[in-house]
Amino acid sequence: MLESKFQSDLIHEIKTRFPSCIVLKNDPNYIQGVPDLIILCHDKWVALEVKKDQHAPTRPNQKYYVNKLNEMSYASFIFPENKSDVLFEVEQIFKGKRK
Repeated sequence: MLESKFQSDLIHEIKTRFPSCIVLKNDPNYIQGVPDLIILCHDKWVALEVKKDQHAPTRPNQKYYVNKLNEMSYASFIFPENKSDVLFEVEQIFKGKRK
């Protein structure tokens, strides 16, 4: 599956699963390495870097920004193989059950 297809399907799933949230798609040319998606939900947020599969290479600064944003709230790489686990974590954050 192409990364763009996975990302499009993922955005749709997030909007369906978390209807009161806002999904923002970041411009990859603005700050290189900032995660693809920011999801805002009430007073919480998460950042997700979308990859087509678990072996897809990372680009410069992606690991840095995922780690930095994860220290602030929650950030993760997401790909088909870990999608259900990551979305479960996101759900826990939005429910206030995770620091």
